[in-house]
Amino acid sequence: MILRKNLKRLKGDASHRIFFRNKKKRISSIFVYAKKDKKLNLLTYDAINQILLKNDILAPKLLSENYHRNYIEIEDFGDQSISNILKKNLSNKSIVFKKIIKLLIKIQSIKERQIINFKKKIYKIPIYKNKILFDEAKLFFDWYIVKKLSKSDQLIFKKKYIKIINNLIKKLKLKNNIFVHRDFHVSNLMKLNSKIGLIDSQDALIGNKVYDLASLIDDVRYKTSKNFKNRILNLYLKFQKKINIKKFKNDFEIISVLRNLKIIGIFTRLAVRDKKTRYLKLIPHAWSLIELRSKNSNKFKDLKNLLNDYGIRSL
Repeated sequence: MILRKNLKRLKGDASHRIFFRNKKKRISSIFVYAKKDKKLNLLTYDAINQILLKNDILAPKLLSENYHRNYIEIEDFGDQSISNILKKNLSNKSIVFKKIIKLLIKIQSIKERQIINFKKKIYKIPIYKNKILFDEAKLFFDWYIVKKLSKSDQLIFKKKYIKIINNLIKKLKLKNNIFVHRDFHVSNLMKLNSKIGLIDSQDALIGNKVYDLASLIDDVRYKTSKNFKNRILNLYLKFQKKINIKKFKNDFEIISVLRNLKIIGIFTRLAVRDKKTRYLKLIPHAWSLIELRSKNSNKFKDLKNLLNDYGIRSL
């Protein structure tokens, strides 16, 4: 652990990282401490930030590192997340989201796939393979369903659930060829004067272009109306050339449902394994987002039947 008099511990997130603000007179920085998953949370995090910065996207710059002692020091983006700003002032919501969409399109134009990290090694961004999507969706069973069903029911449910998830993944139409932040939502976007900065980028992959848009529009932490969601989706599509709308919306629905199943599993794991129970209150909204994207599409029929048959959820 970092021991310095001028460090103030900050509120943590869902990861294993610990954050400290280092304030000296008018200058401040952030120390990120991570003993568990150190490579991902320190080395990879900075590598992705370097790629973002190289493409003129605001991300925290590395100021110093002591990888041996499990921490890095990065630029301080302050406490003004876009989420906090929107909660205080709803009148400019459309303007803010228009800026966010333009930022997302800029991120999706990134061509770099590798960079030299601060250990002088090449870091190559992994592909968002179907196995990763499957493993994420399986978290729903591994943590949420096992708390709901008897062991005998779990075996039958698991077999059916695995088949359903694999079938949904096979229905995805778009290529895995776009930079995906993977946690692109208003809590990870920071106001920096008139610009927006991006944090929490260590999980970035090269994947489906709908993923970050689904993360933004169907944000489990920030509720918006169906009408507003459609407006933001259509705003994004206005900027897109040569895109198959039918394929795009098909993938958007599937990715949103898979992502929110994953979120329910992760939030349950945080409560059971890590005693971080505050995320449980977000699960009902995750269910409402799954219902929103699945209710008018026949491709989710088997999933809805499975959840209904075992009394998990009626969609």
